[in-house]
Amino acid sequence: MVVPAIEARRRAPAIALAAALAVLAIILALLLPAPTAGPPSASPSPAVPTPLPGSTSPAATGSAPPAQEPQETGTPEAGQAPVEPPVSVPPVPEPEPPEGPASPSEQAPPPPFPESLRGQDLTAIPGAGHVVALTFDAGANAAGLAKILSALAARGVAGTFFLTGNWAANNPQAVAGIVAAGHRVANHSMTHPGFTGLDEGSIAQQVRGAEQAILAAGADPRPLFRFPYGERDARTIAAVNSLGYVAVRWTVDTLGWKGTSGGASVQTVADRVLAGLQPGEIVLMHIGSNPDDGTTLDADALPQVIDRITAAGYGFTTLDALPGH
Repeated sequence: MVVPAIEARRRAPAIALAAALAVLAIILALLLPAPTAGPPSASPSPAVPTPLPGSTSPAATGSAPPAQEPQETGTPEAGQAPVEPPVSVPPVPEPEPPEGPASPSEQAPPPPFPESLRGQDLTAIPGAGHVVALTFDAGANAAGLAKILSALAARGVAGTFFLTGNWAANNPQAVAGIVAAGHRVANHSMTHPGFTGLDEGSIAQQVRGAEQAILAAGADPRPLFRFPYGERDARTIAAVNSLGYVAVRWTVDTLGWKGTSGGASVQTVADRVLAGLQPGEIVLMHIGSNPDDGTTLDADALPQVIDRITAAGYGFTTLDALPGH
């Protein structure tokens, strides 16, 4: 049947609309992805466009939320990967160290000195025979020590070193060197005061203080003591004896401590020793240097002193010969 022309013109828009809808449906089908199974995902965060050179970032303009601050960590480098807090572990008690040898301050004292030496400030070794005891006082510095130890070692001689507590505390390595070389160490007070002006309590402090300082440095001075300046009387000798010490003076003082500025020399030092040579002679020498001229005459003269004593037919001993050790 032939459709009238007027009816055809009326249907044309509807047909065109239907055709357009069909074309649009085809386009949408091609552009949109097929739906996936499962629960719907969270809405994606809006993308932050990368700013072009010279443009202002969205964070600065407020068009996008500011970036999140980096997380603080337990380390100075904030913003790095978070650090797990340490696990709290109860402390494990340290095992007790095994019992070892007693420390120097806990060592048993040496046997008491013979009663026959009580009340004396000895100037020679009784009944020693043809031997000499070389003794060295240390209270100032150690300027002559290296020379003294070298001369004694070269000739195989042992000496006795009277140390103040202050010197021992200030020179612990020197004390160790004296002991390692096989020499005897003795007590010369803590600070080298004159003893006759001290009461018994102060005397005990001086003697015990030096004892502890020397023990702490690795040597045992007991039972040998020498009065500073040789200053003593019956009371102070008795006080020292009551502390377990025998007082030891000297037979001859070399006077090397006077130095060249005081008229001494290497030759006068050696000559004085030989002039006083006798069985059991106790020779007083000093380790330190003269404060005015810096000389160490006793150390310098020691090789000659030893050689001349040996040539005279004498040997050498330490003051351990006194208490019979």
